[in-house]
Amino acid sequence: MTDTASSVTTGTAPSPEEVKKRIFAIVAASSGNLVEWFDFYVYAFSAIYFASSFFPKADPTAQLLNTAGVFAAGFLMRPIGGWLFGRIADRTGRKHSMVISVTMMCFGSLMIACLPTYAAIGNLAPALLLLARLLQGLSVGGEYGTTATYMSEVALKGRRGFFSSFQYVTLIGGQLLAVLVIVILEQLLTEAELKAWGWRIPFVVGAVTAVVALLLRRTLHETTTAQSRNSKGAGTVGELFRHHKAAFFTVLGYTAGGSLIFYTFTTYMQKYLVNTAGMPIKTASYVMTGCLFLYMCMQPLFGMLSDRIGRRNNMLMFGALGAVATVPILTALKTVSSPEMALLLICVALAIVSFYTSISGIVKAEMFPPEVRALGVGLAYAVANAIFGGSAEYVALGLKSIGHESAFYWYVTAMMVVAFLVSLRLPRQAKYLHHEH
Repeated sequence: MTDTASSVTTGTAPSPEEVKKRIFAIVAASSGNLVEWFDFYVYAFSAIYFASSFFPKADPTAQLLNTAGVFAAGFLMRPIGGWLFGRIADRTGRKHSMVISVTMMCFGSLMIACLPTYAAIGNLAPALLLLARLLQGLSVGGEYGTTATYMSEVALKGRRGFFSSFQYVTLIGGQLLAVLVIVILEQLLTEAELKAWGWRIPFVVGAVTAVVALLLRRTLHETTTAQSRNSKGAGTVGELFRHHKAAFFTVLGYTAGGSLIFYTFTTYMQKYLVNTAGMPIKTASYVMTGCLFLYMCMQPLFGMLSDRIGRRNNMLMFGALGAVATVPILTALKTVSSPEMALLLICVALAIVSFYTSISGIVKAEMFPPEVRALGVGLAYAVANAIFGGSAEYVALGLKSIGHESAFYWYVTAMMVVAFLVSLRLPRQAKYLHHEH
């Protein structure tokens, strides 16, 4: 593995050649991120077509496997992935970790694309689907921390917020592309064809693009030094909690609020527009596609803003505006009748969320030294995301079912207050990373 960390840590201004290398590194790292999230989301969007092939209603064992698979992949595997790939990245290098995670995602997608159905192999079919999903959950759990860390280390000084914002550009881009592929297939194939074999196509697309991302990632330079990789506590939970416990809980605190509001205004919002506002499903889909596209475009702008006003100010704006605006926006959306008004309100909410998502990777990376950076970022993100982000939909629908939907608005608001208070703990100048360029 090429060790070019010395060029990253020198204080001299980078040459034009070095700038080109850094930009290519950002593109290569974020392309893998796009593929990872495309593969992860495509399962959710195409499940409606393949569910009956793997989980026949007549078989309770298959139904239980389905439930276990969703739970294990969505909640259990992400923190394990955050820990495992964080450890790999801190002990053997960021490049190594990113190559393994995208390979694992590729294998998971290819496995789903080729799986025989329940009719062919019985209970083994849902069991193998569960295994593929576990691999994907593990991979995506490890992807965030390592990519965030790598992109923060390779970004140019003074433009770190801008460059790091491309992590969320590609994360949202993966979600949008997954929707787009399904929409195109719905135009080209009948529902019967989609249920018979068409659902396999997105997974083949995911596996092929993962190979391209893998080839790009193999060309990356390493950003860690041999010294940091070989230090005694590198990539260990013991080292993380012995010396960086406060940083870990600070990251956990604002990621809890960040994940909750992100999922509220992205994945849950489509169901909210249909179930609560009474909007037709197709209209809600169009509104959310437009919102996600605009949200993706916002990321570099808010990243550039953080380079001007500082990461701490971005985070304080996020917490304060999120606390003030959540209840009015969700209350207004409850009775919205015009798709244009719905789009405007959701975009205002997503602009507030952008104060956080555009810099979420770098603001976390700046809290930890190189030897536990990927582990600190990845594990704190995965735990907060699994508990608060992953449960957003269930909490919202659960409160609605007992007639207390508005309690969810106040729950999100309370977590925004927590994010604001935790952001007050952020240093005015980054403790780590600041001196590394």
